[in-house]
Amino acid sequence: MVKILFPVPSFHSGDDVFICLVAILTAPVVTDHFDIRVVRDDLFPGGTKARFAAPLFGGVDEVVYASPAEGGAQTALAITAEQLGKRATIFVAKRKVPHARTLMAKAHGAKIFQVAPPGYLSVVRAKASAYCAATGARLAPFGFDLAWSIGAIAEAALTTGEMPEEVWCAGGSGTLARGLAKAWPQARLNVVQVGRDLTVAGATMHKHGLPFGAVARTKPPFPSDPHYDAKAFELCLARHGPGKVLFWNVAGPAD
Repeated sequence: MVKILFPVPSFHSGDDVFICLVAILTAPVVTDHFDIRVVRDDLFPGGTKARFAAPLFGGVDEVVYASPAEGGAQTALAITAEQLGKRATIFVAKRKVPHARTLMAKAHGAKIFQVAPPGYLSVVRAKASAYCAATGARLAPFGFDLAWSIGAIAEAALTTGEMPEEVWCAGGSGTLARGLAKAWPQARLNVVQVGRDLTVAGATMHKHGLPFGAVARTKPPFPSDPHYDAKAFELCLARHGPGKVLFWNVAGPAD
């Protein structure tokens, strides 16, 4: 197996790097559905983003994230903080009834700040940034798009032992897609844009017709985030090519 070494951030501590290495080297479960190999990171606590979130906490006790209401990164951060005995703080647009993702993050110990209207993500990010400036907490970038993330995803992908000819995934920040491209550079990469315009070098981009806040029209035969992965699987089923096809399922629906 080819190994891809990822850079460890200079602010790391022993605990967060150990947890990160364990997460990366824990091989994802892969199952077959409609002759497609599906990486089941819905079975990994917190989903794919939790595989490389631990180093965010190096040198700080609190990490802050500005999240879309439906975003899965908020729960990944909360679960990682819980494992490390540290604190995750989530800024999210105020809703009459908080989204299940936000409630799940809270259940795992995250501190939640609901930002009053206008709840544009740019406003939520500004509030989160101001909080970090005042408290010294670390602000996590959108989608945890960090120097070590791509290599960490590639390492996790290679632990599956899969050699796909075609790969599909949902794309928000593009971090996952770039990691999969690094793991399997010869495979045809297909990325389904969910919620924002995105470009990933060398990939075929597909735009899903529904906005991020809407749920997918169909339900996959495995637990899948209805706002995100389930939409990408719809297009994968309809458009995939010949050969060995692999779909990466980032997370299941919120508990």
